[in-house]
Amino acid sequence: MTETYIALARKWRPKAFNELVGQDHVSQALINALRAGRVHHAFLFTGTRGVGKTSIARILAKCLNCETGVTDVPCGQCASCREIEAGRFVDLIEVDAASRTKVDDTREILDNVQFAPTRGRYKVYLIDEVHMLSTHSFNALLKTLEEPPPHVKFLLATTDPQKLPVTVLSRCLQFNLKRIPAAEIGATLRTVLTQEQIEFEPAAVALVAQAADGSMRDALSLLDQLIAFGGGSVMEAEARAMLGTVARDHVVQLADRLAARQSAELLRFARTLEQWGPDYAQLLDELAALLTRIALKQVLGEYDGDELYAPELLARLAAAFAPEDVQLYYQTAIIGRRDLPLAPDPRTGFEMTLLRMIAFRPGESDGGGQGNAVSAPLRGVSRAAESALAPADASAPQSEQTEQTEWSAVLDRLGLQGAARQLASHCVLVAREGARLKLALDPRSGSLRTAAVEEKLAQALSRHFGEPVRLEFVATGESEATPAQARERAAQEHLDAARRAFETDPGVQGLRERFGAQVIPETVRPVK
Repeated sequence: MTETYIALARKWRPKAFNELVGQDHVSQALINALRAGRVHHAFLFTGTRGVGKTSIARILAKCLNCETGVTDVPCGQCASCREIEAGRFVDLIEVDAASRTKVDDTREILDNVQFAPTRGRYKVYLIDEVHMLSTHSFNALLKTLEEPPPHVKFLLATTDPQKLPVTVLSRCLQFNLKRIPAAEIGATLRTVLTQEQIEFEPAAVALVAQAADGSMRDALSLLDQLIAFGGGSVMEAEARAMLGTVARDHVVQLADRLAARQSAELLRFARTLEQWGPDYAQLLDELAALLTRIALKQVLGEYDGDELYAPELLARLAAAFAPEDVQLYYQTAIIGRRDLPLAPDPRTGFEMTLLRMIAFRPGESDGGGQGNAVSAPLRGVSRAAESALAPADASAPQSEQTEQTEWSAVLDRLGLQGAARQLASHCVLVAREGARLKLALDPRSGSLRTAAVEEKLAQALSRHFGEPVRLEFVATGESEATPAQARERAAQEHLDAARRAFETDPGVQGLRERFGAQVIPETVRPVK
């Protein structure tokens, strides 16, 4: 008879606290509680999928019911430990709240809480996705949590703790499980493959670890799938084919052409990638990830890369790129990634992002010895707006009306709403010196200026100019008018003109003369 295959996610599920990956802060707290004999009656484990919530709960159930005594290291050999691992321990009641949301279901489960355990030391209730319970079910659970019998422990798990009533949260010890770093996932996968005696390439493991997005269970499931896809081995080419990622060499070639600033060649090569049917969003992610490694190599010379990019490759690219270009290309890549759904089609959005990288370049000195050179015209603003954003000593003074118009034009392009728009409209542009943007704020509108609103405005301006912008605020002078004040002034002038026109209208004058009518000025409004 053929032996039944056990999926890796089940076979390599942690059986003790020392086998948990990436959750040391939780396991250590539980170990200390078990050693001190101070185990709370209710625990809440939160976190995204596949990070170990139910695994920790089952390990804790074994620790409480191991036949060797309450311990932080269950023996794994006694009947209780084996039955808990197999999912058939009578005193471990596992409930999927997603399928048992009715109050009757909950009452049926909790009716037996008062009875002593059948075999174990404690009766353990493991309720998964507890946030799915109905309000009535929560009320039934709450009554038990308020006065729990000494032989009962509640282990609750959820991916959405915000949906739990505060009354339930306040009666539980809460542990938030973190997304597991890709490096730790990769190390665990390499251990699994070595133990399973499966041939693998480190780059393939790194790709799987990255695709798992912080979930160990997803990583093991993907690894199982890749083993089947690759015919019993784990290789980079098969991993990229299965995950739909573009070959690493293609990303490197894009970087080479960016470093050489070969616009035509960059675009030509980008179009050849279409034959691979790439996910352009993922391609921008991989390009941004490579740029991150290049920046690390430039800043930390001892950085040795990883399984995907060798040290000698990163050293070559770090020497080929100017550090400021790396920062700008990275910023452009992640902004292009975000805006990709708005493009006519993904390929067009990807190509435009690459062209934007070449077009937007930090300004260079004109040889006159001035620092903080103004950026090139292709920074993403109109020439009129650019002149308003130049340093104060780089251009002749402009008229107040021109400055208002140009700053208002920039604000219109930012697409800001709410408080950030209000803050910007109550400012006057003073000067731009490199990454520093100096704004004069109307003192009467100082309450609009908060850290969150400032950050939102700075981010919008950074996206607009294609480089990080730092804001500096000063008070407006008597002669300076903000866009908001300019709008108010224009609206008042419009209203005054409407009232004058109404007063001099022949029909209105006829009503006055004939009937003694009077005009109430505040009721006159211009037609928009």
